[in-house]
Amino acid sequence: MIGMMASSKAGHDRNEVYVIVGEDEKFVYLCDGRLKTLEKPKKKSRKHIQIIKNGIDEMLRQRLFNGAPVRNEEIRYAIKEFNRKSKEVKDV
Repeated sequence: MIGMMASSKAGHDRNEVYVIVGEDEKFVYLCDGRLKTLEKPKKKSRKHIQIIKNGIDEMLRQRLFNGAPVRNEEIRYAIKEFNRKSKEVKDV
């Protein structure tokens, strides 16, 4: 799941969009590039997120998956673009 986008289903951050930057057996680690950075990602239970299938740029996804360096600005930009595209679809 690393490199995919996810939406929070529960908690005070409900409906926020994040990028999954890590995972273990019970939890995923989420980053938004702003408050939750790559250096200090949000730890969230797998059952409290909704995976977004087609949201992130494939190159960024591959870099995250392979452990290549990624900057917080790139995460912010990917989420911003996803939100922009989602809004365009809703407006149509």
